[in-house]
Amino acid sequence: MSRVGKKAIVIPDGVEVELSRGELTAKGSRGVLSVALSHLVETSKVDNAIVVKPRSGAKSDGKKSREMWGTMRQMIAQAIVGVSQGFKRQLVFEGVGYRASVAERTLKLSLGYSHDIMFPIPEGMQISISPERNNIIVVEGNDKQQVGQVASLIRSMRPVEPYKGKGLRYIDAFVRRKEGKKK
Repeated sequence: MSRVGKKAIVIPDGVEVELSRGELTAKGSRGVLSVALSHLVETSKVDNAIVVKPRSGAKSDGKKSREMWGTMRQMIAQAIVGVSQGFKRQLVFEGVGYRASVAERTLKLSLGYSHDIMFPIPEGMQISISPERNNIIVVEGNDKQQVGQVASLIRSMRPVEPYKGKGLRYIDAFVRRKEGKKK
């Protein structure tokens, strides 16, 4: 049983939350995000917090309602964090001659192929190269799902190979190295 759903979502200062029919809208310093609410849960605003409960009664489907309880709570919490702080994912690329640069809403990647890869930056996202280490790509945005999706698409352009460790990986990922051929 989910215990995450029981926790109330505290609304931080500077964030406005509106509940309307089937939708929750969060407005903050970083923009506006909307979450489509499930009909299987009840969402209410109490004081300075959002409370999510599984729907009870004839209209509810008991098991499905409990399944959506924690999911909806987490989606609402991520929307509130997104408009107040945002989300960030970092990728590291390793390999001789591998380079990345950002110019005019396009990420240009040189990853050992015969051609450079031009990745258009989606609307509402920021992609930059770390100033400290020029082999780190930083993907930032308000929507956690979109940040993860874009980082995954970039990573899929050159997955890490296990023998030399060359390729694109998340900064906190562990690459299990394999031993090469033996004579």
